Amino acid sequence: MSKTVFTQDHEWLRIEDDGSIVAGITDYAQDQLGDLVYVQLPEVNKEYAKGDEAAVIESVKTAGEILMPTAGIVSEINSALADEPGKVNEDPMGAGWFFKFKANNPGDLDGLLDEAGYKAYLATLG
Repeated sequence: MSKTVFTQDHEWLRIEDDGSIVAGITDYAQDQLGDLVYVQLPEVNKEYAKGDEAAVIESVKTAGEILMPTAGIVSEINSALADEPGKVNEDPMGAGWFFKFKANNPGDLDGLLDEAGYKAYLATLG
């Protein structure tokens, strides 16, 4: 059964049964950004270090980046976002996913927030 965890940077990570990890941004993040107009996805089969910029997003309000939550190798990208970045706004935790990767050390994700923890974190933001 897959498990979803969250970062304080408003990214979600769904850890699949096979160990692959699907990454995207939360509903809160897409709401704060406004309508996305551009998404630059990472390179498939490229290794990224923890904290590396993996993807770039631009909205009508601002630009930002998706950072790697842990070191790993990107295995797949959601190429549909290149033509339809609005999928992120429509379904941020479903069809609006950004990329999949294999973590070099899956234990690095153990300290991330579960859904209840993420909601509690959002409550502190006002």
